[in-house]
Amino acid sequence: MSKNFLFAGASSAIAQQTGPLLQQEGHRVLAISTKPLTDGYDQSFLIERYSQGSFPVIEEPLDGLVYFPGTINLKPFNRLTPADFTRDYEINALGAALFIQQYLPNLKKTESASIVLISSVAASLGLPFHGSISMAKAALEGLTKALAAEFAPSIRVNCIAPSMVDTPLASKFVDTPEKRDQLAKRNPLRKIGTPADVANMISFLLRDQSQWMTGQVLGVDGGMAALKN
Repeated sequence: MSKNFLFAGASSAIAQQTGPLLQQEGHRVLAISTKPLTDGYDQSFLIERYSQGSFPVIEEPLDGLVYFPGTINLKPFNRLTPADFTRDYEINALGAALFIQQYLPNLKKTESASIVLISSVAASLGLPFHGSISMAKAALEGLTKALAAEFAPSIRVNCIAPSMVDTPLASKFVDTPEKRDQLAKRNPLRKIGTPADVANMISFLLRDQSQWMTGQVLGVDGGMAALKN
């Protein structure tokens, strides 16, 4: 049976890897983005900001939501400004909450829906220069567990916590062989994640194969958060 999935932050590299995985199974993927989108989604909407809650009205039932927007704002703690903290929180956590609020009625029109959020290994593993992003992503993980409890049993809510993934957002951290080698050595599997690594897990969490999973924060991080390197 064909299902409808809605992505926020659909211009991201991980979103663009996830969409085809669902479409090739016959599902429809709708897209919201703050950046113009090329072809690839079944329907797309352009908005200005996620934290303003100005999302498009969608009438049809939705079987799943994925919130992709994020930031990689790494600075020494004494250089972080109130604007840094506010921006990271609004994009990573507040935007996700407003997105879910907007489309909760659509999810309730289906028998078994799934929400997937994207955190970071930095929310659970102490890393230098991650003060602001760690706060924002930890808020997102708290939201995951709270909503999983509130929405059960009809809507599942899970979260993925990657380490560094080779995407345009992370380009300045992986733009030389030396940087790539240093980052790869930080996790036991000795590799930088790819968009496909995360997309495969998102696709799994959206589908019925994961129907007995909710409230989970799943590390897709090369073992970084769980194993001593």
